Amino acid sequence: MERKPLEVESKDNHQQNPSSALYGGSATAVDEDVLHHKQVVFRGWKVMPFIIGNETFEKLGIIGTLSNLLVYLTAVFNMKSITAATIINAFSGTINFGTFVAAFLCDTYFGRYKTLSVAVIACFLGSFVILLTAAVPQLHPAPCLGTAVDTLCNGPSGGQIAFLLMGLGFLVVGAGGIRPCNLAFGADQFNPKSESGKRGIDSFFNWYFFTFTFAQILSLTLVVYIQSNVSWTIGLTIPAVLMFLACLIFFAGDKLYVKIKASGSPLASIAQVIAVAIKKRGVKPVQQPWLNLYNYYPPKYANSKLKYTDQFRFLDKAAIMTPKDKLELDGKPADPWKLCTMQQVEEVKCIVRVLPIWFASSIYYLTITQQMTYPVFQALQSDRRLGSGGFVIPAATYVVFLMTGMTIFIVVYDRLLVPTMRRITGLDTGITLLQRIGTGIFFATASLIVSGFVEERRRTFALTKPTLGMAPRKGEISSMSAMWLIPQLSLAGIAEAFAAIGQMEFYYKQFPENMRSFAGSIFYVGGGVSSYLGSFLIATVHRMTQTSSGGNWLAEDLNKGRLDLFYFMIAGLLAVNFVYFLVMSRWYRYKGSDDEMTTYETNEDIIKQQDKNVA
Repeated sequence: MERKPLEVESKDNHQQNPSSALYGGSATAVDEDVLHHKQVVFRGWKVMPFIIGNETFEKLGIIGTLSNLLVYLTAVFNMKSITAATIINAFSGTINFGTFVAAFLCDTYFGRYKTLSVAVIACFLGSFVILLTAAVPQLHPAPCLGTAVDTLCNGPSGGQIAFLLMGLGFLVVGAGGIRPCNLAFGADQFNPKSESGKRGIDSFFNWYFFTFTFAQILSLTLVVYIQSNVSWTIGLTIPAVLMFLACLIFFAGDKLYVKIKASGSPLASIAQVIAVAIKKRGVKPVQQPWLNLYNYYPPKYANSKLKYTDQFRFLDKAAIMTPKDKLELDGKPADPWKLCTMQQVEEVKCIVRVLPIWFASSIYYLTITQQMTYPVFQALQSDRRLGSGGFVIPAATYVVFLMTGMTIFIVVYDRLLVPTMRRITGLDTGITLLQRIGTGIFFATASLIVSGFVEERRRTFALTKPTLGMAPRKGEISSMSAMWLIPQLSLAGIAEAFAAIGQMEFYYKQFPENMRSFAGSIFYVGGGVSSYLGSFLIATVHRMTQTSSGGNWLAEDLNKGRLDLFYFMIAGLLAVNFVYFLVMSRWYRYKGSDDEMTTYETNEDIIKQQDKNVA
């Protein structure tokens, strides 16, 4: 049990206008349940059953609702494939980019706990509304009759579409709020000043993603099977019930959480630095800027006090004090749009430094985007029979091997590799965060190369050996076992275990403390950028190769296409990106701090008494 003295925001301070994280009140405070103590109890792993339990059920609920949504829209709502795909793409993109809006509201106005409270309820309402569209006959079109789909299928009415979109809207609010805040909220429960707290945060990131992939595996197998083969109503009831359980578990820990309040808009401080640096672009740079730049820390300022760095020195001019600049009696600038502090400048530098790494990480996600789609098409034209009983594995189920590879390797990494590397390197994390991300990009590139060779083998079998029949609307089924897809998917899963978790932890630790929800949001925005980039590449390759002498690389019938060349092309792009990442990693400087390590009192009797008071 750990606890850390933390100054608490008073009601008077809370009334101030939070126009900036640096000026206008406390940068960090806790909610009402700890106002009577002047200290915060970091319970760490003791509250993880509530947070990880909520995360598991919430992911089971959301993924269980969304993973089969494309099939649901075409099978139950009688939508055309292109219409359903357009809705899904718009919905997914809105969620990914909506995380940025949610992060802004979270860090500026509401704080993570309140944002998550609204988000988990919205997710439950969204799941429940989607369930009603299946359970109530009046909320979806009548089933198609006969085989003449075009003449005997009635599309959804305007009211049915509106009700469906209302459910999707709730899910956008819920998922958009949960994604950037949930991970940061869990990390808030650990004391970042103690060694045990730091190790707890490192391990929490691994176990967070473990539960995420575990939920995906269950949703993509059991829940999808029930929806597709038993009943849509039953299959959608399961996610709704799980989301309700997620709400109960989350609110059960209400009095035990560390709840960090919103600090005011961090974007205002960023804008001030950029604006003042532009205004003062003609000012002569100062000698020894680490000594001569203006600096000031407001009372109760909770962000790490940063050392001066000599990168992006044009921003330093925002903290150069001229005769025209005035100070108030307490030492802070009279006008923060005319003079900024060195601390503000360094916080902006932290964000700017992260952007090249974020760009490389967004390109990395091209691998995951492709491995979540094209292996399904490969499986459709491969031998999916299992054993001699005639059981055929659904094509979409093969994606589970990516999740399984990630899930298993997370445990291996956390329990075996990290302790081993810790003894070698002396680092608490075993290897640096950038080394972890870079290793993930390497495995992602290897996954694409293996994918190309496996597809070349599948296509060769289909063209030179007896086939197993025809795949509907595709082509002949290769006699190559679909189990050959497992290596490429497992490598992609290992890549995720390195890169995805490394990215989230990297953003969390390198962003200023009052922007940690933003740090979570750019992880998902990067995935959204990658999805759009992947769609652009597919459309471009399709357009440029469909009239070429070699034929369309991405033909509907993979036996007539050259998907292997497409894989190799993406692998080449990832290889270039890997070199770029190495250059940027060498240039990168981790966020430093002048704060001294503090030893915190850990008297168990005091903590137990505080627990009783909180309860």
